[in-house]
Amino acid sequence: MNDQVKADQSAGQPAQKAGERPHDPKFPQKFLDFMASGWGPADVSVSELEQARWHRLHRERLSAVFPGETLIVPTGEEKVRANDTFFRFRASSDFAWLTGDLDPEGVLVMTPSGSGHDAVLYRRPRKGTDSDEFFRSAKYGELWIGRRFGLEETATRLGVETKDVEELDGLLSSLKRDKVRVLRDVDAAIDARFEDQERDKELAVAIGELRLVKDEWELAQLQQAVDATVRGFEDVARILPKDGSINERLLEGVFHTRARFEGNGLGYDSIVGAGAHATTLHWIENTGATRPGELILMDMGVENNNLYTADVTRTLPVSGQFSPLQRQVYDIVHASQEAGIQTIKPGAKFADVHEACMRVLAEGLYDLGILPETVEEAMQPDSMLYRRWTLHGFGHMLGLDVHDCAQSRPENYHKGELKEDFVLTVEPGLYFQANDELVPEELRGVGVRIEDDVRVTADGCENLSEGLPRKAEDVESWLAEQREAGPRLPQ
Repeated sequence: MNDQVKADQSAGQPAQKAGERPHDPKFPQKFLDFMASGWGPADVSVSELEQARWHRLHRERLSAVFPGETLIVPTGEEKVRANDTFFRFRASSDFAWLTGDLDPEGVLVMTPSGSGHDAVLYRRPRKGTDSDEFFRSAKYGELWIGRRFGLEETATRLGVETKDVEELDGLLSSLKRDKVRVLRDVDAAIDARFEDQERDKELAVAIGELRLVKDEWELAQLQQAVDATVRGFEDVARILPKDGSINERLLEGVFHTRARFEGNGLGYDSIVGAGAHATTLHWIENTGATRPGELILMDMGVENNNLYTADVTRTLPVSGQFSPLQRQVYDIVHASQEAGIQTIKPGAKFADVHEACMRVLAEGLYDLGILPETVEEAMQPDSMLYRRWTLHGFGHMLGLDVHDCAQSRPENYHKGELKEDFVLTVEPGLYFQANDELVPEELRGVGVRIEDDVRVTADGCENLSEGLPRKAEDVESWLAEQREAGPRLPQ
């Protein structure tokens, strides 16, 4: 019982209800009775979603890993943005992968049953007009946030048994700790009920590794996100002035418009780096502006309505054509990316792709007269001097998270081998800081990255983001075509 509830009760006032704020008015009974009357039905027709069968298969795969154990996977709740306002809720990726439920405050419990598990989704029920919560609660009330799906409707749509979250307490109290695994660091209240144990980490690892291989439905979701991202880059290119200047945040906003129109939003904060800002890997302030003759690096991705995200980077010449030196650097990065992509196939090691990319970058740095030793020397583990200008690895897994499956064991991820239907980024880059006195002055402040989203196929790989050109001459032609077409609104 919270302090506000105690204060209300001691003062003879009705207890503050869930989602109410201390400054909300205390309505007279006459008004409460009036608000409870005169409402017609708000029924909706629901049927099982296409993806429900895929989420069911995800649960079955997880069930096979932990026979005889109860698995608890929460999604968390809305986070306070300021005072009594919240950030838009984004479901926990693991929870979404197992249930397809994108609402807050849900908890999936998988209890042993025979050779598998029974799955029950616990979530907050819909409160209709028979409860004054529907107009009093700014957090839960349907007059504030719109109609929500009820428990039966949710069960039908998601294909999983659904119960009132109020029933969860009794179940959790009855569980034996040594037979329970909890996905931790998602819901503080759930964490507090169970002593932290090392074995819980195995649940997070298992889900992460199960998510490495994308199924047919997931691949379609990723392609959808990538296609929307391609259109977002087109939108931005169409307003990029050739001779004038434009603010990075305006470009960011144009892409965000596409992301909100076609999906849930952004997969991550957009990086829009004009000029020297391109050399800052996670430049998300986006307070600069383009200038003719410079490059602009944009790393952006749409997260679709089922939370799968793209992650694409392109570096464009603001004036429409690369200068000779810019093109030399760009061609090195493109050759590096191409070498990495050509390495990708089932059985190839993650490290093989990394080395293929880095070797080409090191060779390019040597040809530019920057690398202070031979390529072979620089590629040795006790040197790696090239990393001063490459900064990061070749890429990462992609899916529900932009850095997907991060809980996987190293031997199954960056120290392991690629498998068919892994999806990963390939994103080498070269970054010459504006104050780097070890590079020629004309290179200082130049940053180039090219990033694509790649699926591992049975005999190689497929570039999901091939809708955006990569070769320097193709980039120039594409940019000219977009500018000629002119600005557009998403439709």
